[in-house]
Amino acid sequence: MLPSGLAVPDKGLRSDSIGLWSNMAIGLSATAPAYSLAATLGYVVAAVGAKAPAMFAVAFVPMLLVAFAYRELADENPDCGTTFTWGTRAFGPWVGWMGGWGVAVSAIIVLANVAEISAQYLLRVLTLDSLADDTLVTASFGALLIAAMTWVSYRGIVVSERLQNVLMAVQFVVLVGAAVVALAMVWAGDAGPQAVRPRWSWLDPTGLSASQLAAAVILCIFLYWGWDACLAVGEETRDASRTPGLAAVLSTVVLLGTYVLVAFAVQAIAGFGSTGTGLGNAAHHDDVLTVLGRPVGGPILAALLMLLVALSALGSTQSTVLPTARGTLAMAVYKAAPDRFARVHPRFQTPSFGTLVMGASALAFYVVMSVFSRDALGDSISSLGLAVAFYYGVTAFACAWHFRRTALSSFRNLLLRMIFPLLGGIAMVWAFAQSCRDMLAPSYGATSFGPIGGVFVMGVGMLVLGVPLMIACAVHRPGFFRGRVDI
Repeated sequence: MLPSGLAVPDKGLRSDSIGLWSNMAIGLSATAPAYSLAATLGYVVAAVGAKAPAMFAVAFVPMLLVAFAYRELADENPDCGTTFTWGTRAFGPWVGWMGGWGVAVSAIIVLANVAEISAQYLLRVLTLDSLADDTLVTASFGALLIAAMTWVSYRGIVVSERLQNVLMAVQFVVLVGAAVVALAMVWAGDAGPQAVRPRWSWLDPTGLSASQLAAAVILCIFLYWGWDACLAVGEETRDASRTPGLAAVLSTVVLLGTYVLVAFAVQAIAGFGSTGTGLGNAAHHDDVLTVLGRPVGGPILAALLMLLVALSALGSTQSTVLPTARGTLAMAVYKAAPDRFARVHPRFQTPSFGTLVMGASALAFYVVMSVFSRDALGDSISSLGLAVAFYYGVTAFACAWHFRRTALSSFRNLLLRMIFPLLGGIAMVWAFAQSCRDMLAPSYGATSFGPIGGVFVMGVGMLVLGVPLMIACAVHRPGFFRGRVDI
């Protein structure tokens, strides 16, 4: 029984298995910092020019506000169902279930994309460029990586923790080291004619249109997304009523510092020209990190950064399976999903069926997208921000509503349990609505369905797909949806 009197039922997971650092490593790994920067920074620069560092800071504010909401809810109720559990308690079973579906949708989309990136980059590191450009080869290799990382997740939280600790240490050492070297070269005048001195104006977000802000923020939501994975393994963390929430807040702060530092370094050493390594060169928008490895540290660093992006994506593949499988476990325990999802492996103490289903779902989505259209697969990652903004918003508002009767008991509670979550939720609603409006245009992204943009169709379509699934669950699990199950 928790201090607040809310009971968290024993789900059979391995309790007291990981500490603060390992919990943070899982959350940070799910964000895939190296991959996220490589895949997003170029597009943020294309949207807002030199103000990319400012956008990282702007997007960080609602993320931090939402992280406080997660922390307050996790401190009272460290349940692996996270958004599903908290949303249900605050707003009822229908909203809670859709919040849980938003978590699952975002995981399925990102798993397919990070598997693709990891496969391509690993092949390029091995100088197998011709195979990396072969759709069948990369799809097969990516599918194999999804299966392998699902197996690691299936084997238990301790195995996952050890893998994530190694991957995280490597990522941050190389990213921060490369950024510091790049900035030193710029200040010393050794970075070449394309380099520009860093300016404080890069941190000024003014002078941008609403569409520019929305486009950049929705991209940055993808950059930060994933830190909440540390909340989903809360029941397996030591001091479960404190550590996961602290890990969530610390993870967002670490990400902010890393992203702003790397953005300053990349912009300074690359410049904004339209040729060569310049960030205005559209050929480099898909990956600005590995392109810049050679001028910073020669072919060795270029290869290392390419490997880093691959490992970052690979780590995210595994750490994304963890929270989503635990979300389905919670849904089954509370009678909102089939009982099979409540199965926990007797030896590994992992949600065995849920882990396998999540891996299989991501595998199926990846294969279908790869066969249907590589452009559609790329656009699906652009749509990810909609699902993330949706379930982050649900969680933030759930926090404010859940604590509405105690928020006025102290200034601390008013700030952290009411004002911050409400502001974070409002920011997510704005980002979702503005992005939906912009994504409707057929020119948004690489695909379209008649007069409607493909990014909008995939983003909204994947969320709407949850409605018939929810109705099917309601038919077979009427007790939960009629409020007859305690949660």
